[in-house]
Amino acid sequence: MQFAPEAQIFILNGVILAVAYLGIYPSLQEKTLNRIMTIDLVLSAIALFVAGALFWGTDVPFSMLIFDTNWAVFTIVTLMVMEVPLFLRFARKYGINLFDDNQR
Repeated sequence: MQFAPEAQIFILNGVILAVAYLGIYPSLQEKTLNRIMTIDLVLSAIALFVAGALFWGTDVPFSMLIFDTNWAVFTIVTLMVMEVPLFLRFARKYGINLFDDNQR
């Protein structure tokens, strides 16, 4: 069974986010914004690497509803859109401070 290119990226992002929010982040001893951001950077690089392995040089257009883009932009944008609600819920659950108290 062959999935559409957009579906392949959604599945890839979903698997990476599931591993992060069901396995990696809850198991951290110290759950801080900096630690999560560091791990998230690595996971984003993995998503780009896998998407690049699948679509590099194929010139497959990816639809962002109002415009078409390449695999890299589609991967980054959809990963961010999928992650924001997960991160906000995780931060609320574990009491992660999103704002530095010194900047208020």
